[in-house]
Amino acid sequence: MGKKVLAIVSSPRVNGNTDMMVDSFLKGARDAMHRTEKIYLRDFHIEFCRGCGVCSSTRHCVIKDDMERIIDKLVDADVIVFSTPVYFYSMSGQMKTFIDRLMPVYNELSGRDFYFIVAAADSDGSIESTMQALYGFTDCIENASVRGKLYGGGNWHKGDVIGKDILKTAYVMGLNI
Repeated sequence: MGKKVLAIVSSPRVNGNTDMMVDSFLKGARDAMHRTEKIYLRDFHIEFCRGCGVCSSTRHCVIKDDMERIIDKLVDADVIVFSTPVYFYSMSGQMKTFIDRLMPVYNELSGRDFYFIVAAADSDGSIESTMQALYGFTDCIENASVRGKLYGGGNWHKGDVIGKDILKTAYVMGLNI
C-alpha cells in the first residue's frame, strides 16, 4: 500500500481555489495508490496557543479543543500538505493558529515529507513571503523535507483556477509523491 497523505486546508472558502488545487493534488496521489485524507480547519474549533510551555514537557496541550482530533492523524501521516490562501502576503490566520498549536508534537513529525499549496490574487512572486513562513515551521523539524510547493498566483475570485494549468501541475505533483 502507498503512503498516508494528509492535507490540511486552511481556506474558509468552500470549493475555493486552494481547495481545488488540493483536490487535484490528492487525486494524483490516489491515482498513484496512496491513501489520502483532507481536513478543513474551518470545521474545527482551534484556539490560539497560550504560550504556557506546558506541552514542552508533557506532549499535551492544556487547551481542550478540536486540535486533539487532528494531532494523531498528523503524526500518523507520511506526507503532510499545508494549503493556504495568501492574505496580505502571509498565510491565513487559521493556518498560523494551527501551526502554533503543533508545539506539543512537532518533534514527532521528524522525517515527514511536506508539500505547500498556496493560492493568491497577486502574482506568484508575492507568494514567497508566505512560503518562507511555512518553511519556518518545517525548519524546526528534524529531517523534514519540503518535496514540493505550488504557487497559485493570479487567482483571487472563487473558481479562478478552473481550466488553468495549475490544476494539472497539482495533479502531477500528487502523482509523483
